[in-house]
This record gives sequence, C-alpha cells and structure tokens, in this order.
Amino acid sequence: MDLLIVEDFMLLLLDDDSGSPAGAGTLHYSLGGALLVDLALQGRIEIESKGVTVLPGPPPDDPLLADALEKIGEKRRSTHSLLFVLGQGLSDKVTERLLERGLIRREQRKFLGLFRTTTWPADDARHEAELRAGLERVLVHGDDPDARTAAIIALLNSINVLYIVVSGPDFPWRVVAKRAYEIQQGDWAGDPATQAVMTTNAGIVAATASAVAVAAATGVANS
Repeated sequence: MDLLIVEDFMLLLLDDDSGSPAGAGTLHYSLGGALLVDLALQGRIEIESKGVTVLPGPPPDDPLLADALEKIGEKRRSTHSLLFVLGQGLSDKVTERLLERGLIRREQRKFLGLFRTTTWPADDARHEAELRAGLERVLVHGDDPDARTAAIIALLNSINVLYIVVSGPDFPWRVVAKRAYEIQQGDWAGDPATQAVMTTNAGIVAATASAVAVAAATGVANS
C-alpha cells in the first residue's frame, strides 16, 4: 500500500484497540515533522541553519504535500515554527485518509458519560503489521533500513514513543535503543545521496524533538 510517511507514522501511533494516539499532546509537532520528512525524501525541501528551503520542481501530485510545500514557501520560518504551522489540523486530515483506505474506523464514545470523543481503532491491521515487522527486522535483527524506514524510526525515537509503538515481551531493549540511536544519527547510511537525505531528516527530527520537549514542559508548567 502506497502511503505517505506521515500516514504510516500516524497509523503506528494509533493504538489498535483504544484508537488513541501515543504522544497525543504534541501530535501536531510530530506529524508536522513527518510531513517535512515526506517532502525531504522526495527532494522538495532542504534544511538549513535558518530554516527550510523549497527546492525547484513541479508541485507534488498529493494535495497534502502540495499544500505543505505552499505553506513552506509563503515566508521564511524557523523549522520549529514551521512544524507548528504544518501540524495544525493535520491529525484530522491524516486520520480521514487512513479511514478512506479502510485501515482504521471511526468510533465515538462518551467520556465520563458527558463528553463525546472520537477514537480511531484498527480496522484492517495487515499493512500496519507489515510496517511493524519491517521495523523489527531493522531494530532487532540488524537489517539495513531504507531511508523511509530510517526516517520513521528516527521520528518515533525522537518523541520517545518507540518503546510504545514497537513492543514485544522478548525484545532486547538495550539493542533496540542502541540501534535506534545509530539510525537517528544516520550512521548506517553509506551512499552520499542517502547521507544527504538523512542530514535533512536529522534537522527535522532534532527540531521535532525540541518542539515536543518545549510543548511538554509548557504543559507541565501550566498544569
């Protein structure tokens, strides 16, 4: 199934049974980061010290990517600010796309018998199972990842939800944590083209982790 990274990322964050996402409080930042990774892997953007630069090329065919690229090109923003801008309302758009593909279903429940909430439990878990199996081959068995898989692992690790998303009773977590760190640093990349992509991804991942940390700290301070 040909999904964007931001769609696969959201699918992995959603708990199959409860339909609630891991890292919900800072979801707009992490999804914004995943959307930037999509554009980076398609060679449409580049991370620089002062922010994100749009590279020459036709508009993406996918409307979600095209809209993101247009927002990036509106004015110069820091990567941190851009994550917030891109992430606004993004979870709703991505879950609707996953719903249309039949991967999740919409359930409405009442919290404390008063407040209505919407959750997104799994409906067809086969694609997600393939994703998780691919992550396990890389993290546990030491397979070399492609740029897409490496980016997903780096994003999950940067927002501290990898242990939630990829779990198992016999997982060697020390090995997994070390491997995830290596991938996040781009140490696995051998060819120059992949290294260039991962350098851009590293900037996105670092900005995402920073934004999530700040948002989480602000939430604690205000609670």
